[in-house]
Amino acid sequence: MGKKLVFGLVGCGRIANKHAKILSELDGAELRYVCDIKRDRADKFAKEYKAKQFYDYSELLKQKDIDVVDICTPSGLHPEMTVKAARQGFHVVTEKPMALNLEDADWMIEECKKNGVMLFVVKQNRLNPPVQRAREALEQSRFGKLFLLNTTVRWTRPQEYYDMDEWRGTKRFDGGVLLNQASHHVDLILWFGGPVESVLAKVARLDHDIEVEDTAVALLKFKSGALGVIEATTCTYPHNLEGSLTILGKNGSVKIGGFAVNKIETWIFKDIRNEDQYIQESSTFPPDVYGYGHRVYLQNVIDTILGRAQPYTDGYEGRKSLEVIMAIYKSAATGKEVKLPLK
Repeated sequence: MGKKLVFGLVGCGRIANKHAKILSELDGAELRYVCDIKRDRADKFAKEYKAKQFYDYSELLKQKDIDVVDICTPSGLHPEMTVKAARQGFHVVTEKPMALNLEDADWMIEECKKNGVMLFVVKQNRLNPPVQRAREALEQSRFGKLFLLNTTVRWTRPQEYYDMDEWRGTKRFDGGVLLNQASHHVDLILWFGGPVESVLAKVARLDHDIEVEDTAVALLKFKSGALGVIEATTCTYPHNLEGSLTILGKNGSVKIGGFAVNKIETWIFKDIRNEDQYIQESSTFPPDVYGYGHRVYLQNVIDTILGRAQPYTDGYEGRKSLEVIMAIYKSAATGKEVKLPLK
């Protein structure tokens, strides 16, 4: 048995359950510490995962045997927590979005680099099997020239969801549908479409008592000349309808749908290959919108730190989607097309 990396998990809420379960099962990881300011949550995690609990992040950071801090707190807390961990010499895994503005994202990247630690930003939807198959097709030039890309998030979040915690739906700690629910999907459209030249967008708060948008539409112009559309809402009735990615090129068309970018709905290429007849086998049917990618992602974190792999998505990759979302907000606020990169 090889070296086990010691993880300290901060934030014991919804997504943390998935992180904790996986870390407790991976051979290369030991979830030794958990932390949450809500004592009942920290106590529950400590009991379930046989870890030592803390109620103060500064106390967690005093544990010198930690290798990796896994941050699953509200998004607005990610930057400061990342920097504090980096300054203690700990590698950092942070859930999306890495930050709620570019200044904080750059601060995180700079501090991790300065302190010689790695920064991982979770983008597990890249690892969905249908997405992986489509990426392989892109790298094999099967699409030809790209014309149009679309990503759609048609989900529902009742007011009760936002009322569960005081930070939900706030500008300071959470962000709206783009930063929260659609962050992964913006990442995907960029992963396939490449760098963005400009953005034109509208956002609105239509059906929730929150500080931020619950609906957004954006038109992208990629540097390649292709166009893209981002559509995101948490106002869908009565349940999650779709989380999709569509890629249309001169020689191929693919749509990955389902509610979590998990199901091949269209797969057509000019160069028909034998393996295409088995493409539906890559579809998955996860029980929730998180999908199955976290296990593969966290294994990559371990392998990267131990020098056996390259990171799937580091701080620089995480920043790309954040910059486009910031451009969307700027366009919506000004009513004008916004050029990238942002100054």
